[in-house]
Amino acid sequence: MTVEAPPLGAADVVTAARRTAGRIRHTPLLAPDGLPGILLKAEHLQHGGSFKTRGAANAMLDLATTHVVTGSSGNHGIAVARLGAELGVEVTVVVAGGAAAVKAATIGRLGARVIEVPGGVADRDRYAREHAARTGAAFVPSSDHRSVVAGAGTVGLEVFDAVPDLDVIFVPTGGGGLLAGVCLAAEGLRGTPRIVGVEPATARRYARSLAAGCPVELPPSRTVADGLRGQRPGEIPFPIIQRRVDELIEVTDEEILAAMELLRRDGVEAEPSGSVALAGALRTRFTGRAVAIVSGGNTPRRCRADVR
Repeated sequence: MTVEAPPLGAADVVTAARRTAGRIRHTPLLAPDGLPGILLKAEHLQHGGSFKTRGAANAMLDLATTHVVTGSSGNHGIAVARLGAELGVEVTVVVAGGAAAVKAATIGRLGARVIEVPGGVADRDRYAREHAARTGAAFVPSSDHRSVVAGAGTVGLEVFDAVPDLDVIFVPTGGGGLLAGVCLAAEGLRGTPRIVGVEPATARRYARSLAAGCPVELPPSRTVADGLRGQRPGEIPFPIIQRRVDELIEVTDEEILAAMELLRRDGVEAEPSGSVALAGALRTRFTGRAVAIVSGGNTPRRCRADVR
C-alpha cells in the first residue's frame, strides 16, 4: 500500500535550510542606486549563479543514490552537476532542443553527461523521467519535487527574516518551485506580505491553470527568458500556489530586457530569466517595501547591501 506524503509546510523549508547550510550561500539584499524603492534578493550570487542550487542541494543531500537524472534548461542542471561532482554522484542532464549552448557546455565541464532531445520542455522532462526509470537513477526535476520546492523556499525564509515588514515580494515563475517555496516560507508569518508570481507573457502556464482550476499543458513557447519556458505546472507546486499566491502577472520580452538593462547598469549581470521579477515590479508600480528575486549572472559592482 502506498502511503501518501503529508502536505509540505513551512517546517519543511526550515528543515531544508538546516540541511543545506553548508552547501548554499545566504545571499544579500541589495539596494541598487538606479532602482530606488526596491530591494533585490541577490540569488545571482548563489553558488552556480542561481537559486536552483538551493532545491538541488536539498534533494541530493536527502537522497541515498549514486546516479541522478534531471531535465533542465540550464541553471538547475548546472546546480545538480556541480553538487554531483562534490558528492561523488553520477549526473545525467537532459536538455531540450534550443537550450542555451553555453549552459549545456558548462554542465558538461562539471562532469555531467548531457543528452539533448527534440521538442519542448515537456518532452525533455518526460524523456528524463523515463531515462531515470530505465537506468535505476533517482529523478530530480527542476521544480516538481518535494525537496526541490522546500529547498527553493529557503530564499523566502531569508527575505522574510531580513525584512519583517515586507509588503510585497515578486518571484520569477517558470516551473513554479521557487514560487511554491516562497509561499510555504510565508506560512505562519505575523504579517501577510503579498506574493506575486511573474511569468513571461508567452508562457503563462500557471495563470491559465489557475483560471482552469487544474494544471494545463501549453504548447512550447518562445521567450527571451529561456529558463521559464515550462509548459505545464508541477503537480507539487500547483496546489501550494493555488492556495497562497496573491497574484500572477505577465511581462513582455521587451519589459524583461529593459529590466535586465537596468540591473546591468547597477552592476548586476542578470540573465533574462533572472530579470523577470524586477520587470514585474516595475510594471505594477508597487507601493511600500518590496523585494524582487534576481537570479543568474555574476558579481554586482555598484550595488550596496541594504535592508533599511
